[in-house]
Amino acid sequence: KIAFSFSDHDSDDDSYEVLDLTEYARRHHWWNRLFGRNSGPIVEKYSVATQIVMGGLTGWCAGFLFQKVGKLAATAVGGGFLLLQIASHSGYVQVDWKRVEKDVNKAKKQLKKRANKAAPEINTLIEESTEFIKQNIVVSSGFVGGFLLGLAS
Repeated sequence: KIAFSFSDHDSDDDSYEVLDLTEYARRHHWWNRLFGRNSGPIVEKYSVATQIVMGGLTGWCAGFLFQKVGKLAATAVGGGFLLLQIASHSGYVQVDWKRVEKDVNKAKKQLKKRANKAAPEINTLIEESTEFIKQNIVVSSGFVGGFLLGLAS
C-alpha cells in the first residue's frame, strides 16, 4: 500500500489517500499492466472484418508452421525408432526393458509431483487466456478457423 499526500504547503492539515497496488493489479488486465492503459481489448480498436482477417491470417500462419514442424518431428521420431528397431533386431543393440520400465515409472512420479506444484500457476494462466479470448472473441474465432485451414493446407 502506498499513501499519497494531497495537501497545500501552507496548511497544517494533511490528508492522505491510500492506494492498494494489489487491488489495482487485480482490477486491471495483464495487457494493461504490460502495454499501458490504452492497450485494451482489440475489439475496441478495429472493425469486425479487420479482426476476422487478422485472426484468420495469423491462425493460418500458425497452423501451417505447426503442420510443417509436426511432420518434421514425427519423421525424426519415427525414423529414430525404426533405426533403433533395426539395430536391435540385427543384434547391434540390446535393450534392458526392465530398466526402461523402472526409469519410465520414476519419470511418471516426478511429473505427477511437478504437476501438483504447478497447478495454481497453470490455473491462473488458463483463466487469463479464457478472459482474453472472451474479450476478443471475433479475433479468436478467426484465429481458430485460420489455424485449422493452415493445418489442412
